[in-house]
Amino acid sequence: MTFPRLIPQDLQQWLQSQAEHLDQEAGGAPALLPALAQSGLLGLGVPQQQGGAGGSAHDALEAIAQVAEVSLTAAFVFWGQRALIDYLLRSDNPLPRERWLADLLSGRLAGAVGLSNVMKFLAQIEPLQVHAAPAADGWRLQGVLPWVSNLRPEGFVVVAAVQRPDQPAPMVVAIESRLDGVQRSADLALLGMRASNTAAIALEDVAIDAAAVLAPQAPPYLRMARPPFLAMQCALSLGLVRASLRAARGTPSGRVVLQARMEAVEQGLAQATAELHAGLADQRFVADVTALFVLRMRLAQLVQEAVQLELQAWGGRAYLDGCAPGFARRWREAAFIPVITPSLTQLQAEIDRQPT
Repeated sequence: MTFPRLIPQDLQQWLQSQAEHLDQEAGGAPALLPALAQSGLLGLGVPQQQGGAGGSAHDALEAIAQVAEVSLTAAFVFWGQRALIDYLLRSDNPLPRERWLADLLSGRLAGAVGLSNVMKFLAQIEPLQVHAAPAADGWRLQGVLPWVSNLRPEGFVVVAAVQRPDQPAPMVVAIESRLDGVQRSADLALLGMRASNTAAIALEDVAIDAAAVLAPQAPPYLRMARPPFLAMQCALSLGLVRASLRAARGTPSGRVVLQARMEAVEQGLAQATAELHAGLADQRFVADVTALFVLRMRLAQLVQEAVQLELQAWGGRAYLDGCAPGFARRWREAAFIPVITPSLTQLQAEIDRQPT
């Protein structure tokens, strides 16, 4: 499956000029989501009747990969926004779409996926950290989301799983930043990806109504939503592998001795890309999500191999500031891939729990 360049030329040029700034400075964050929205990318794969640009999940996945070739920070924000949109689209409750979808597509509102805790909960790693108490008009929430990205101070909505006192299974809700009791921390001191608006959220007696409930039972809803969520996340790795391979091949010497290894990574990337799109097309990942876990882990390994090839192709010049354009940033970006929720450790734990 081949795709045209989905990124408009003006956005491509802007991302190229801002990539280092977005990685190292939080000051680049205010312009990032509006730039993605103005390009029309956020609506790819969203039905036109819902206000989107039409197309399929394949288009959204490829667009994220193409952005990741230029800036992983931008692609990560894109992924978070698009994942939140997908969660709204897959909810049986139309009220969240009526309330937030238009603002999410336009970039007026940021979308964040605060499901790190529930992923660990489902993998039996930690208990849920947000609890809901019934109220006359809905629910009252108490707890913390310790690590969430795309929390624009200008306004965001975050999806989280919360524990109810009357049910063993959690429910999935959306929480808007304007609600009383929602407190956003200062940005976390990340090694890179500084413009991703990554912070913690404290919830103190936050009132939500029925329009905020995406799913009363989290497990079946998350099983349905998880394949596109993870597939679009895999696009981050696709783009970063492409970028590092391109940089390695573009070194002055060409490093002929590395050609066989470069070709092996390219072949692995082509195979993984084909499997990813095929799995989305025939929905095999719904019945066999473990195959998608394995694919995500394979792509993370390809990222490490590609950035190592870029380092070795440049040689010692890669360790000189300014001599290997973009290498230091991609090195930091590659270090982020294994820890994105669900992390490789969490995925391996989930695979190990599967019956043999």
